[in-house]
Amino acid sequence: MHCNGLKKPMDCSDILKENPTKRSGVYTIHPFGENIGIQALCDMETDGGGWTMIQRRMDGTVNFYRPWRQYKTGFGEADGEHWLGLEFIHMLSSRRPHELLVEMEDFEGRNASARYSSFSVGSECDRYRLQVSGFTDGGAGNSLIVHNDMKFTSFDKDQDTSATENCAKEFLGAFWYKTCHTANPNGVYRWGEDETIHAVGVEWSSWKGRDYSLKAISMKIRPAQ
Repeated sequence: MHCNGLKKPMDCSDILKENPTKRSGVYTIHPFGENIGIQALCDMETDGGGWTMIQRRMDGTVNFYRPWRQYKTGFGEADGEHWLGLEFIHMLSSRRPHELLVEMEDFEGRNASARYSSFSVGSECDRYRLQVSGFTDGGAGNSLIVHNDMKFTSFDKDQDTSATENCAKEFLGAFWYKTCHTANPNGVYRWGEDETIHAVGVEWSSWKGRDYSLKAISMKIRPAQ
């Protein structure tokens, strides 16, 4: 406990609730309770704020082709490209109902989004299974619906439903692959339209197709209001 008796914030929405004047930026949150703090980027502006960033691509400076243990615990820096960590995402989204906002930008400066009123990630025992529903279109289309109810797959832990391949190896990323993907936000950072190697880029196919790698994409969550 703090000396003033206030509990440490579990997520960005707690920080905003405690002080509504807080600006967007990097804060310490405590999904596991008082003793374990992690850095997270908080969006305090979009639609009332209180969003905790769980994934962010923006410039290709971080390699996202990584093993299971790194996707479990997180990597990158909170103020740049990063993945918060499956264990932390699970802890945040399983304690109370959450919503998800996916925002993206192409290399021509156009923006689009997809919003989901219900989002949760299961425990490691359930292989961090994704549950997502309640889609609202912000121009991007619903690429995530195919990935609903899927377990998380990395190149060293194949949990997709493809009978012939490990989707993470095939498409050079890690995600809730099915057979295999319509969204690949953790794929290879490339520059726009590129058909050289099919569907390995940072993709949201319902917006730009399967061979257009986005300039930027982010995934952020907050307690459902």
